[in-house]
Amino acid sequence: MKKAISTTNAPQAIGPYSQAVEANGTLYISGQVPVNPATGQIIEGGIKEQTEQVMKNIGAILSEAGYEFSDVVKSTCLLSDMANFKAMNEVYGAYYPENPPARAAFAVKELPLSVLVEIETIAEKP
Repeated sequence: MKKAISTTNAPQAIGPYSQAVEANGTLYISGQVPVNPATGQIIEGGIKEQTEQVMKNIGAILSEAGYEFSDVVKSTCLLSDMANFKAMNEVYGAYYPENPPARAAFAVKELPLSVLVEIETIAEKP
Protein backbone atom coordinates (compact mmCIF):
# COMPACT_ATOMS: atom_id res chain seq x y z
CA MET A 1 0.00 0.00 0.00
CA LYS A 2 1.36 3.42 -0.84
CA LYS A 3 0.83 6.52 1.25
CA ALA A 4 1.51 10.11 0.20
CA ILE A 5 3.50 12.13 2.74
CA SER A 6 3.09 15.89 3.04
CA THR A 7 4.30 18.52 5.49
CA THR A 8 4.08 22.29 5.60
CA ASN A 9 7.68 22.27 6.90
CA ALA A 10 8.95 21.59 3.37
CA PRO A 11 8.04 23.30 0.08
CA GLN A 12 4.76 22.23 -1.41
CA ALA A 13 4.87 20.33 -4.68
CA ILE A 14 4.98 22.59 -7.72
CA GLY A 15 3.47 20.00 -10.04
CA PRO A 16 1.51 16.75 -10.11
CA TYR A 17 3.63 14.84 -7.59
CA SER A 18 3.83 14.19 -3.85
CA GLN A 19 6.55 15.49 -1.55
CA ALA A 20 7.13 11.83 -0.74
CA VAL A 21 5.49 8.45 -1.01
CA GLU A 22 5.90 5.60 1.45
CA ALA A 23 5.44 2.04 0.23
CA ASN A 24 6.29 -1.17 2.09
CA GLY A 25 8.63 0.49 4.59
CA THR A 26 10.47 2.54 1.99
CA LEU A 27 10.15 6.32 1.68
CA TYR A 28 10.70 7.94 -1.73
CA ILE A 29 11.25 11.69 -1.41
CA SER A 30 10.79 13.77 -4.54
CA GLY A 31 13.64 16.03 -5.59
CA GLN A 32 13.90 18.90 -3.13
CA VAL A 33 15.01 22.37 -4.18
CA PRO A 34 16.21 25.24 -1.95
CA VAL A 35 12.84 26.85 -1.33
CA ASN A 36 12.13 28.18 2.14
CA PRO A 37 8.76 26.62 3.04
CA ALA A 38 7.80 29.61 5.21
CA THR A 39 8.17 32.13 2.38
CA GLY A 40 7.88 30.02 -0.75
CA GLN A 41 11.00 31.75 -2.06
CA ILE A 42 14.35 30.38 -3.19
CA ILE A 43 16.82 31.11 -0.43
CA GLU A 44 19.54 33.64 -1.12
CA GLY A 45 23.17 32.65 -1.35
CA GLY A 46 25.34 30.20 -3.23
CA ILE A 47 25.58 26.44 -3.42
CA LYS A 48 26.31 25.94 0.30
CA GLU A 49 23.26 27.90 1.41
CA GLN A 50 21.08 26.22 -1.20
CA THR A 51 22.30 22.73 -0.25
CA GLU A 52 21.67 23.47 3.43
CA GLN A 53 18.05 24.44 2.66
CA VAL A 54 17.56 21.33 0.51
CA MET A 55 18.81 19.15 3.36
CA LYS A 56 16.51 20.93 5.83
CA ASN A 57 13.59 20.26 3.48
CA ILE A 58 14.56 16.58 3.21
CA GLY A 59 14.85 16.42 7.01
CA ALA A 60 11.36 17.85 7.45
CA ILE A 61 9.88 15.23 5.14
CA LEU A 62 11.84 12.42 6.78
CA SER A 63 10.58 13.57 10.18
CA GLU A 64 6.96 13.84 9.04
CA ALA A 65 7.11 10.24 7.83
CA GLY A 66 8.86 8.96 10.98
CA TYR A 67 12.30 8.50 9.44
CA GLU A 68 15.75 9.95 10.18
CA PHE A 69 18.78 10.78 8.06
CA SER A 70 20.32 7.51 9.30
CA ASP A 71 17.52 5.67 7.44
CA VAL A 72 18.52 7.14 4.06
CA VAL A 73 19.84 4.47 1.70
CA LYS A 74 20.17 6.40 -1.59
CA SER A 75 20.41 9.99 -2.78
CA THR A 76 20.55 11.49 -6.23
CA CYS A 77 22.09 14.96 -6.41
CA LEU A 78 21.44 17.14 -9.43
CA LEU A 79 23.71 20.14 -9.89
CA SER A 80 23.48 23.01 -12.33
CA ASP A 81 27.31 22.96 -12.55
CA MET A 82 29.80 20.29 -11.45
CA ALA A 83 32.06 23.11 -10.26
CA ASN A 84 29.66 23.20 -7.27
CA PHE A 85 30.21 19.52 -6.40
CA LYS A 86 32.86 20.02 -3.71
CA ALA A 87 30.91 22.71 -1.82
CA MET A 88 27.65 20.75 -2.09
CA ASN A 89 29.46 17.66 -0.84
CA GLU A 90 30.72 19.47 2.27
CA VAL A 91 27.21 20.42 3.36
CA TYR A 92 25.63 17.11 2.30
CA GLY A 93 28.29 15.07 4.11
CA ALA A 94 27.58 16.78 7.45
CA TYR A 95 24.14 15.11 7.44
CA TYR A 96 25.65 11.64 7.03
CA PRO A 97 28.63 11.44 9.44
CA GLU A 98 28.40 7.62 9.66
CA ASN A 99 27.34 5.00 7.12
CA PRO A 100 26.45 7.46 4.35
CA PRO A 101 23.90 6.35 1.76
CA ALA A 102 24.68 5.29 -1.77
CA ARG A 103 24.65 8.32 -4.05
CA ALA A 104 24.83 9.56 -7.59
CA ALA A 105 25.58 13.12 -8.61
CA PHE A 106 24.96 14.62 -12.03
CA ALA A 107 25.33 17.98 -13.70
CA VAL A 108 22.20 18.84 -15.65
CA LYS A 109 21.49 21.57 -18.14
CA GLU A 110 18.93 23.33 -15.96
CA LEU A 111 16.97 22.76 -12.77
CA PRO A 112 13.47 23.93 -11.80
CA LEU A 113 13.29 27.57 -10.73
CA SER A 114 16.91 27.98 -11.95
CA VAL A 115 18.28 26.68 -8.63
CA LEU A 116 21.82 25.34 -8.20
CA VAL A 117 20.95 21.98 -6.60
CA GLU A 118 18.13 19.44 -6.29
CA ILE A 119 18.35 16.22 -4.26
CA GLU A 120 16.00 13.24 -4.25
CA THR A 121 16.18 10.70 -1.45
CA ILE A 122 15.17 7.14 -0.63
CA ALA A 123 14.95 5.98 2.99
CA GLU A 124 14.12 2.61 4.47
CA LYS A 125 13.12 1.62 7.98
CA PRO A 126 15.31 -1.04 9.58
